[in-house]
Amino acid sequence: MVSADVARNIVGIIGNVISFGLFLSPVPTFWRICKAKNVEEFKPDPYLATLMNCLLWFFYGLPIVHPNSTLVLTINGIGLVIEGAYIIIFIIYAAKNTRGKVIRTKSVEYMPFFLSLVNFLNGLCWTGYALIKFDIYITIPNALGTIFGLIQLILYGYYYRSTPKKGKNVELPTVLTKNAVTSGNVSVTIEK
Repeated sequence: MVSADVARNIVGIIGNVISFGLFLSPVPTFWRICKAKNVEEFKPDPYLATLMNCLLWFFYGLPIVHPNSTLVLTINGIGLVIEGAYIIIFIIYAAKNTRGKVIRTKSVEYMPFFLSLVNFLNGLCWTGYALIKFDIYITIPNALGTIFGLIQLILYGYYYRSTPKKGKNVELPTVLTKNAVTSGNVSVTIEK
């Protein structure tokens, strides 16, 4: 039989791998932002929340606060760096007149699915980690994170169908007739 310490270390390492995946899951979003040099309608809220989350867990994992929390300390230190980079990218590419503007929409276009999925899996894994030796301080926030991650996935599934799909823009040729000019979707009638 495996001891509780070994089981906790194994689950903690798995949690660190999933957490690292969580921190890297927005890379396609930030690649898009950097290419467009614009944050479009993406909101910085999840990245600010994750930055604060990492900061608090980093302090919790310090040896003077909670000894033997190397796994908690290391992954959250890495998370601080990654999330800090995301926030800097947001600050650089946010249009001055839209910084701080929250656009409310029922579209999942700007709600990355993989961020929601990995958020759920991360909370689930760390809840399991905390339950092995029942650490209430890790169990409560991660159980809540699991619930909120599940809610995000449900909302994603609910709003996915109502999100407009981006189609290909087709340029139609200009056609001249006796009394009308037609270009694409626009028709102009010429009167004499």
